[in-house]
Amino acid sequence: MTVGVTAARRIRRRWAAFGVLLVVSAVLMAVSSNPMAIELQKGIAFALSPVQGAVTAVASTIGGAADTVAQVEALHRRNEALRAENDRLAAENASLEAARRDNEELSALLQLKSTLRYRTVAAPVIGRDTSDFRRVLTLGRGTADGIALGDVVIGEGGALVGRVARVGPDFAQVLLITDTSSTVIGEVVAPKATGEVVGQLGGALIMQNIDSTERLQIGDKVITAGISLADGVRSPYPRGLVIGSVLDVARDPNAVVQTAYLQPLLDLDKVTSVLVVTDYSGGILDTAPAPSGGASPAATGELPPPASSAP
Repeated sequence: MTVGVTAARRIRRRWAAFGVLLVVSAVLMAVSSNPMAIELQKGIAFALSPVQGAVTAVASTIGGAADTVAQVEALHRRNEALRAENDRLAAENASLEAARRDNEELSALLQLKSTLRYRTVAAPVIGRDTSDFRRVLTLGRGTADGIALGDVVIGEGGALVGRVARVGPDFAQVLLITDTSSTVIGEVVAPKATGEVVGQLGGALIMQNIDSTERLQIGDKVITAGISLADGVRSPYPRGLVIGSVLDVARDPNAVVQTAYLQPLLDLDKVTSVLVVTDYSGGILDTAPAPSGGASPAATGELPPPASSAP
């Protein structure tokens, strides 16, 4: 009984709601077609048009700002990608440029090798000590390749680099001519003047004890003198290797000797490959302190490990 009454009430409420909606629809249709209602709608639309325009402008501005932010973010990401790619290409170009320079230097050495009357071994520079007090290169070749203590080392253009001061089976340490303990008898080509070329702090070269009567000129070429004595003793360095050129000359009118300052032919701090002359012997082996301190290898026979610093 209760279920039937509830269902009947539910049906009556649905029909009542349908009736109300039908009446409202009829009224709205009648009002919308009334001329006064139409004019009222037009008035309201006209009155609200500025507000509608402002709302539309604000919405457009907000939408444009959102688009701008999105575009800026996209450009930022693209710039970051381009920057990363540019950095990669720059590193790659630097590596290729270094390889190109190394190949050019090695090619020049191989060409020089074919013109020398001495037997040589090409060796890469694998380490260097270029402090204010030491100028030493470590090579990636040693006694296993025929290199011995005292061998002369030359670079591109026939430039004198130095002399082997320590050697092991697979490495050799070269005392550069720019080291403060290095002394080479040099000859100024044009006037045939000789003097002692010694290394200076900072890697410079100075030529001392030149006869003051010799007239030196800026730019004069200086080579190894290669002096040989009658009893068979000869210079530690063969004649004709290029040391450098005259940068300046210091003369004292009251002195019997003069001094010249030299520019080395090569920047020895940047050399990456050299030739080691293995069949020239002369002079007395230098007994300068070893690159890492202590007695000379000739005196002790001890060999230090190769330098670990990169070239």
